[in-house]
Amino acid sequence: MKHSDDSLTGVSGVFDSPLARELTDLTSRRKILTAEAPPLPAFTRILTVSNQKGGVGKTTSTVNLAAALARLGARVLVIDLDPQGNASTAMGIDHHEGVPGIYDVLIEGAKLSDVIQASPEDGDIYCAPSNIDLAGAEIELMDVERREYVLRSAIHNFLTESPTPFHYVFIDCPPSLGLLTVNAFVAAREVLIPIQCEYYALEGLSALLKTIERIGENMNPNLRVSTILLTMFDARTRLANEVADDVRTHFPELVLSAVIPRAVRVSEAPSYGQSVVSYDATSVGAISYIEAAVEIAQRGAVNVQQGAQ
Repeated sequence: MKHSDDSLTGVSGVFDSPLARELTDLTSRRKILTAEAPPLPAFTRILTVSNQKGGVGKTTSTVNLAAALARLGARVLVIDLDPQGNASTAMGIDHHEGVPGIYDVLIEGAKLSDVIQASPEDGDIYCAPSNIDLAGAEIELMDVERREYVLRSAIHNFLTESPTPFHYVFIDCPPSLGLLTVNAFVAAREVLIPIQCEYYALEGLSALLKTIERIGENMNPNLRVSTILLTMFDARTRLANEVADDVRTHFPELVLSAVIPRAVRVSEAPSYGQSVVSYDATSVGAISYIEAAVEIAQRGAVNVQQGAQ
């Protein structure tokens, strides 16, 4: 009889293990895949995704938030302003040398409508790709009149002329505070900052915030930091939890409740030219990005309602 009790205790322990609790939680969270879609914004939301610190999940977050919002019914444009072109790759977009891209818009005066490509991702999602030519764009922009406003003008003209409205424009910035990033800040209304839940997470953030403040004062009074997204979160480590608590303490109104975990599927997806939302929609990484996208959409709806009061 004692042996039987021990066996039952062992089985009970398995079902009460951390892994079992994680699986139960994930099963519950997957209900978001069939839930009612959040409201679409009344006007185009233009978000620059920026953090001059590399390796924080900036491009990954840009692509997956855009893909999640498209899956939820939004019409989305991603502008790949990083010369590395990783966002273009992750969206399955051709961006080899000679393919028209955002460089042609910034330097050659091309229209955005002439360079954007439809992504094979689910939903209405498009990309203005980067290519190797963009690496020299910052130097070439130095000789352009009103060089800080080139991207802003291109986006404004595109949205004005587009026969079908876009709900979101995401601008993926290079990991620097150069002229390309300044163009992104001048063009946007919102800044989304991914912060990794690791040591030195807040390092350099004050410089980024000061740059955003200066641009807001001098070139774009509508610019504001609207969102902070915690990435690379590992709930099993004390450090990740301490960093998350620290960021929430400093920026309680800006940090999303949704956090992006370290997850194998998130890392694998770009090598297949896909977002994790398309690659494995039921994975913990995809669910986390969909949760974050829903929260961004809902916050935007609240802001619109408050602005109308």
